[in-house]
Amino acid sequence: MNELRSLRNALRRGPVIALALSISFATVSPVAAQSLTDRFKSLFGGKSDEPAQAKPAPAPGQPADDDIDCPQVTVRAGASTYGVGATGKPAVGNDVRFQATISKMARECVRNGGEITARIGIQGRVIAGPAGAPPTVEVPLRVAVVQGGVGEKVIASKAYRTTVQMSEDGSVPFTFVAEDLSYPVPSAAVADSYIFYVGFDPQALAPEPKPRRKK
Repeated sequence: MNELRSLRNALRRGPVIALALSISFATVSPVAAQSLTDRFKSLFGGKSDEPAQAKPAPAPGQPADDDIDCPQVTVRAGASTYGVGATGKPAVGNDVRFQATISKMARECVRNGGEITARIGIQGRVIAGPAGAPPTVEVPLRVAVVQGGVGEKVIASKAYRTTVQMSEDGSVPFTFVAEDLSYPVPSAAVADSYIFYVGFDPQALAPEPKPRRKK
């Protein structure tokens, strides 16, 4: 709680400190491979002191725990924070209404035939700024699976939104699970270069274009 008070006080002190906060939040390390059950227990409210148990090999259509079928998950550079300022103003210093950050991630993959369906869990926090946050905040997120290396290639990408109810103390955790990201099973030659990226994406809040009427 002291850290949260320090963060809110820092946001009030001006743009230089606010910028430093944004830079500090941008360094989020990849999550080590482990089962989704263990990951969600430890990251999203479960008991972290339960001992890990050996698991049998997954049956067809069940979660796959190896890195080939379930890539590492990390935050896309520059997308670990999302700030909103007062109307018509940038999210800097005393004009910050709220700032959201991503703190933890988890993933689970199910291989079914020639396709992999991933569940990506994201945990973070929304903190009210000096300009005052609204009662509810819409948080825009994007999840993508990317083939890394020279000439990075996006294999699949989806935008999501989650609504966070703010509290009186101005600091609220949020948890979101993307359930439906699917992509073709990669070949063995490139599978180890695949990675899941998560991050905030303000474009996810843009209204979908209306279909054109036929003449």
